[in-house]
Amino acid sequence: MAIEASFTVDQPEFPLNAVFEQLPDATVELDRVVPTSDAVIPYFWIYAERITELTLDLTGDEGVDDVTVIDELDEQLFVRIDWNLDHESVLTAIVETDVTLLSGIGTAENWTFELRSSDQQEVSEFQSYCRKNGIPIRLTQLHALAPLDSDRQYDLTDGQRTALILAYSRGYFDSPRAATQADLAEELEISHQAVSSRLQRGIRRLVASTVVTPQE
Repeated sequence: MAIEASFTVDQPEFPLNAVFEQLPDATVELDRVVPTSDAVIPYFWIYAERITELTLDLTGDEGVDDVTVIDELDEQLFVRIDWNLDHESVLTAIVETDVTLLSGIGTAENWTFELRSSDQQEVSEFQSYCRKNGIPIRLTQLHALAPLDSDRQYDLTDGQRTALILAYSRGYFDSPRAATQADLAEELEISHQAVSSRLQRGIRRLVASTVVTPQE
């Protein structure tokens, strides 16, 4: 039976330390895309109020070989990262075991990763790899996947689903709005940028699953 697990790791134990050293309020989120090459988790969004002050020369970070800015929007950057997998981290643990990364969000405090595996054994192997290589992960959630109810989950992450449900219940989608993203961020205890990302990507997935007709 498929298993989903959530792990946290202290921020200094994962590459991209320099982002939080420069912008302590930043949030970094994996952009989950269909892989088209052998590159490992190459795309991330970086959110911060003073994003223009970020210097993206992160080559001093042991786990990073290069960073390329793909797009720059208001208070956010879309970047491609070439990792140095000789540096042991959660990334190498994912590469060397059979788990699948669903989501990753980092703040100045810690990183949270959601993983999926085909069974409990694969999760155990991932944990064992981390222990053997001194990667201090903490398991925060573990559950077996239930069958989809008429495919109504639409491949949303737990974070996206929670943000969308809260936004709906608080009147964020009403006109005029009864709640702001700042209100939702305060209630969820995450950054404004993270709320914006989860809503944006969650809505995109819902549209792709319910409105857009797949091309033959």
